[in-house]
Amino acid sequence: MLHRRSLLAACLASPALAQDNWPSRAVTMIVPWAPGGSNDITARLLAPVLEARLRQPFVVENRPGGGGSVGMAMAARARPDGLTVFISSASNHVFHPIIANDHALDVREAFQGVAMLADVPNVLAVHPAVPARNLAELLAWIPTQRGGVSYGSSGVGTSNHLSGELLRLRTGLDLTHVPYRGGGPALADLIAGVVPMAIMNLPTLVPPAEGGRIRMLGVATAERVALRPDLPTIQEQGIPDFAVRSWVGAFLQRGTPRAIVETLSLAFKEALEAPLARQRLRDIGSEPIFMDPATTDTFVRNEYTRWGPLVRAANIRIE
Repeated sequence: MLHRRSLLAACLASPALAQDNWPSRAVTMIVPWAPGGSNDITARLLAPVLEARLRQPFVVENRPGGGGSVGMAMAARARPDGLTVFISSASNHVFHPIIANDHALDVREAFQGVAMLADVPNVLAVHPAVPARNLAELLAWIPTQRGGVSYGSSGVGTSNHLSGELLRLRTGLDLTHVPYRGGGPALADLIAGVVPMAIMNLPTLVPPAEGGRIRMLGVATAERVALRPDLPTIQEQGIPDFAVRSWVGAFLQRGTPRAIVETLSLAFKEALEAPLARQRLRDIGSEPIFMDPATTDTFVRNEYTRWGPLVRAANIRIE
């Protein structure tokens, strides 16, 4: 009898059995940026599909600040039970940790990959009052402005920030970085003319560009993007080897049971394969790029290897 009771207790405590009904309640998707940016847009597009697949609410929670570090720390402190998903990006998962040189949180140790979700181009844009319709005209206009020109980005240490600093270093022009708490606030000030130019993710810029409220001048990718084939790359406009890739991915806390990681990864895969969600991502300029957990982890490690030396050589620092 004692043996049978011990066996029953062991079965009830088994993680595999405990995970059978996952998720048993709402899942929080932490986005470390203000509403309106590419991470936020991606999460909100996929949430309804995930809800239908897993039969629990997926709630997007914006936690902006510190170049994504505020939301990242909050997600890292959550229990590894699969109920707090971190919707991360190149900016806060790779660039900001390298630039900040903050060893308090090693994202590669704190999180494990669930799925890579989307490839997101960065774009250089200006307010319509700026007398430039291409990169050459912009580069000729900047030196005429006393005190230089400011550019906005979604935050310190983001891929937008890195793109702007590379532009400054490659051209030698007087550019001042103005960081915001996400793509939404940066876009609002660009539209208002508070900053004359900005570098942000394409999904954030498409609606106002189509409405004539901003003007896009160049994309920071190696090749033109399918959504806007008329938009030239910064490379082809005279600045060689100018490609700063951004992306959106889903992560869970290290130690989350493998069965939960795999279940959630499969749900993201099916969400990205849903025709409507897939098309809506492409309509705003993102390209769905699903990767499984192991491939996502390898991809992140490779991003550190690639960008670490370049960021340090550029001597980019937190203001």
